[in-house]
Amino acid sequence: MDKLLMRRNANNVNRKGSVQFWLLVGASCVALAGVVLTLPMRTVQADALLSRPPATLPPPSPALGPTPVAPKPEHRASKLLHGFASWYGGVFNGRKTASGQTYDMNAMTACHPTLPFGTKVKVENTRNHRSVIVTITDRGILYGRRVIDLSYAAAEKIGMTEAGVAPVTIEVLNPTAEVAAK
Repeated sequence: MDKLLMRRNANNVNRKGSVQFWLLVGASCVALAGVVLTLPMRTVQADALLSRPPATLPPPSPALGPTPVAPKPEHRASKLLHGFASWYGGVFNGRKTASGQTYDMNAMTACHPTLPFGTKVKVENTRNHRSVIVTITDRGILYGRRVIDLSYAAAEKIGMTEAGVAPVTIEVLNPTAEVAAK
């Protein structure tokens, strides 16, 4: 009889330990889910972790660069470029740009590998046809078919911050800056 009682008590101890274990596992999962769900949601920042190269680097090879398109007859003084735009923000906010200005992610500025600083360009998102006029203030190497890197505010205005990258058409508005874009 004592053996039977000992066996029952042993089984109860195992069940009690098993219940405690699973309660601990369940509580840990709930706590972990609570932590994950309270983290702030972040939008995609294309190339946010890539460092900005110095302005002395050569421009990208023509094979990967923008594709020039014949201008419309009424816009003979400007140049059109087709490709993709990305944006950069928080990590670089407050740092010096290649032009010497302080980067402000809430300003209408952009990074381009060859256009002169101060050049004004009109960038149109070809998915939704929203456009913005930005000033070139920074340099950088753009990857793939990317032709421009916009500030957060400019990207937000043309509706591309969530996607991170969008197809765009760029029109150079300063006729004197057109030579440098070739």
